[in-house]
Amino acid sequence: MALIYKICPRGLWQAAEAAGVFTGAPVDQADGFIHFSTASQAAETAARHFAGQADLLLVTVEAAALGDALRYEPSRGGDLFPHLYGPLPLAAVRAVDPLPLGAEGRHVFPAAFGPEGGSA
Repeated sequence: MALIYKICPRGLWQAAEAAGVFTGAPVDQADGFIHFSTASQAAETAARHFAGQADLLLVTVEAAALGDALRYEPSRGGDLFPHLYGPLPLAAVRAVDPLPLGAEGRHVFPAAFGPEGGSA
């Protein structure tokens, strides 16, 4: 099962849970799609776009559950990033974990995260 990841402020995710659907963060709405990362991209995404931000969540999503609305498109350095053209159905979410800041100011990923597990 291929998994993709969304880093999301806790309050924004709580609003999505209350609404029963996630329509994206303001940057997603401005770009016309919901930005996701693969396991190998998530730590760099956190460092680049969420540096120093606390109270974040790591939302794990089953890619296949999103169907044709999910496309892998070139972004940073030509890497293919998952983009969802449409709302994220909460039924596709497999886990929601805290993404705290560690002692060095970098986000600490859940122990079971990514291809090698552990913090990134």
